[in-house]
Amino acid sequence: MGPPRRKVLATAEETLTPPDDLSESQRIARAIKATGNNIYLVELPSKMQILVELPARFRSTIWIKRGSYVVVDIQAQDERDNKIGGEIVNIVRDEKAWRKAHFWPKEFPKQPVTAADSDVEDESRVGQMPSSDESDA
Repeated sequence: MGPPRRKVLATAEETLTPPDDLSESQRIARAIKATGNNIYLVELPSKMQILVELPARFRSTIWIKRGSYVVVDIQAQDERDNKIGGEIVNIVRDEKAWRKAHFWPKEFPKQPVTAADSDVEDESRVGQMPSSDESDA
């Protein structure tokens, strides 16, 4: 049985709005891949990659996709002697609101939207001159 609905909604609501400020040990990172067992490989703004753990309150509640952003606490795992370099403390869900915050790193620029219909645009003839075959008819 999953967590109670009120807990799921509270966790989801908490991740929508950015905090006023981040502590000194917290960084915004981009998720690169899920390595399994609630461990993720993330990239910090300094291009350094570390393994971070997803805490129990986010598990089975919010999913992290490749390329999405998370807030990582680097000092959370200092006392443990393993390869994990931090813990995810928040997940960026409303990226537009988070980008407006003063602590958003400049190393993570907004990715341009790629047109999935680029082939359709090439076939469109709007604004083009008719071919010479069509003018003969």
